[in-house]
Amino acid sequence: MALAWEPKPERACASHSRLAVARMANRPVPEPRAPRILRLRPTRTGLVLRLGLRPGQDAFDVAASCDRLRHSFGMFGVTSREIRSGVVELRMTGYDVLRRVQMPARAERSTMRVPVALREDGDVHYRDYRTTPHALTIGATKSGKSVYQRNLVAELAAQKVALVGIDCKQGVELFPLARRFSALADDPDTAADLLDALISHMEDVYQLIRAEQRITADTPDADIAADIWDLPDHLRPVPIVLLVDEVAELALFATKDEEKRRDRIITALVRLAQLGRAAGIYLEICGQRFGSELGKGITMLRAQLSVRTAHRVNDETSANMAFGDIAPDAVLATVQIPVSAPGLAITGDASGGWSRIRTPHTSLRAAVDACNNHAHLTPDLPALDAFRPVLAWPAVPVAIPAPATP
Repeated sequence: MALAWEPKPERACASHSRLAVARMANRPVPEPRAPRILRLRPTRTGLVLRLGLRPGQDAFDVAASCDRLRHSFGMFGVTSREIRSGVVELRMTGYDVLRRVQMPARAERSTMRVPVALREDGDVHYRDYRTTPHALTIGATKSGKSVYQRNLVAELAAQKVALVGIDCKQGVELFPLARRFSALADDPDTAADLLDALISHMEDVYQLIRAEQRITADTPDADIAADIWDLPDHLRPVPIVLLVDEVAELALFATKDEEKRRDRIITALVRLAQLGRAAGIYLEICGQRFGSELGKGITMLRAQLSVRTAHRVNDETSANMAFGDIAPDAVLATVQIPVSAPGLAITGDASGGWSRIRTPHTSLRAAVDACNNHAHLTPDLPALDAFRPVLAWPAVPVAIPAPATP
């Protein structure tokens, strides 16, 4: 199979052995050759090619040729990534996989690693908390941000993890999922107390780690504990995922008392972002905007959020808030997300790489069913007992005003 790939003449050349034979036989210099095809694997969305580069070729030449390869193979899209030195993988998709998202039936799941979306190359996008502990998700109204959060909660519901939520929209987003949450807050005052309780829990976990470190001369390096994952299974505290919906409601204030509460909340969030990873506390911050106009401490908090996911935004400034400091190339892709594609988002991390993803539509009913089915996995955290959601609500009729008639 020949690749429609044209290497740069100043970089690509024949192998040293072919050049030596040509000089010994007094023959012309051999022409450059295409990369070797090491492996070809068909997938449900297209093809995956693994190429071995020739001497003088590099991964940048292959990346620059992706558009020509797309036309040559008649594919919808071609993306490349370097596996290791001299080996490049091409993923070819035969159709727009983000137009109607269909997650694979068998997605890999492990501890604190769950699938949340589908990438434009047909691969699954995972949220791995042990690799990138804290994340920021922004997006305008009706951009798919709530569906992304629902899908994340539905996947985490089957894990041995404690879910803690802060929903200042009177709990309309997270309280339907209350059976799987260990703690919930629906107003800024309760959120401030909840964050203080989380900090106290974090300090207790650090004391447990200190007591179990056992640093002696004959202790193997693998047995020295530095976080909860180094502890034995019977001593390891349950990890906690803190989901904050509409973070701007925690940062806005109108009076002096609200300003003091705001500083208390932001300081607690910054401390959890800086120190919570080793104690097994992970943050998921969501909002429509997350810029410096929210006050002091916001940029310090944003710097600790390694994973950035941006849905459709209303202006370029909002996209810069998410990717301006880690992946400037993703800003243009973010502002080009159409209104007709809710759930489509750009995701990136501190490494500078980014990709286009789309979350499968997860209804609120499906998320509620997932949380109810795994309600028995909800752990009891003594430090958060005061914030455990009350499930036996009284049946109080709600008067709905009739629409005004002209």
